[in-house]
Amino acid sequence: MATIARRTLLKGSAATAALASLGLPTLVQAQAQAPASRPLTRAVPSSGVELPVIGMGTWITFNVGDNADALAERTAVMQAFFDAGGGVIDSSPMYGSSQATIGHGLSELGIPDQLFAADKVWISDASDGPAQIAETRRHWGVPRFGLMQVHNLLGWEGHLDTLQVMKEEGAIGHIGITTSHGRRHADVEAIMASRPIDFVQLTYNIADREPEARLLPLARERGIAVIANRPFRRGALIDATRGAPLPDFAAEIGAETWPTFLLKFIVSHPALTVAIPATRRVDHVRENMAAARGPLPDEAMRQRMAAHFADL
Repeated sequence: MATIARRTLLKGSAATAALASLGLPTLVQAQAQAPASRPLTRAVPSSGVELPVIGMGTWITFNVGDNADALAERTAVMQAFFDAGGGVIDSSPMYGSSQATIGHGLSELGIPDQLFAADKVWISDASDGPAQIAETRRHWGVPRFGLMQVHNLLGWEGHLDTLQVMKEEGAIGHIGITTSHGRRHADVEAIMASRPIDFVQLTYNIADREPEARLLPLARERGIAVIANRPFRRGALIDATRGAPLPDFAAEIGAETWPTFLLKFIVSHPALTVAIPATRRVDHVRENMAAARGPLPDEAMRQRMAAHFADL
């Protein structure tokens, strides 16, 4: 796992004050208040690295520029994520200032042992990939990425060659490809079948289930970890539940909120490794991380959940 143990205390009184003003304990306090149970993890098939099944995306939510209040709020979100046992944070050069926002948070909090830094290369010319990756690492302030992915398959042939060399040299831990919104699944399938990648990232949720037909079975067959993006369709699936009570059977899987319910559906698929909901809010981080604790639905329960959601 591409992490380095560094500080576990907030750096500077200004950061501590900002987090306290948002109702969060410092990391020292958080360690004393750590959850009694560890989050559910899944192993990356190619390496055996264990990752908590709920991670965090940063598209839109972390694109805050140099707004001091927003940066403090996102740092608080990151602290809540780490306090709850979270590990995977995913970003991209496409996401505006999101990478720099992550770097700001890590500079304030320190880099925890459990961080699994995941980012992407997103540039047409593969020869420009190494420079972009170096700039991305500078934004994060990490010594090494746990995962580097080719974003939306842009220039994927050349980039995968570069990433494979970087992996062999130990500069990155794992390599992969991404897609979203159900696009280019045929191309994704062909790459999964022919190239030695460690991860595939795609859209999968209770309403977008096309990957169940071919991509998820192929991932299991080929030993490829799967990251689910757009788990809430940018909030549309949560909006669909407004005013609807949770079904009684949600208690059987420990789901006390709709976000937890929706995420448990995703990560209960046996091919899934991690889902990456994005959020601006500490309370939403805690709701999301609740999906990594307690029982997960079996196949019969998954079908029951999907049918109930479809009837809303």
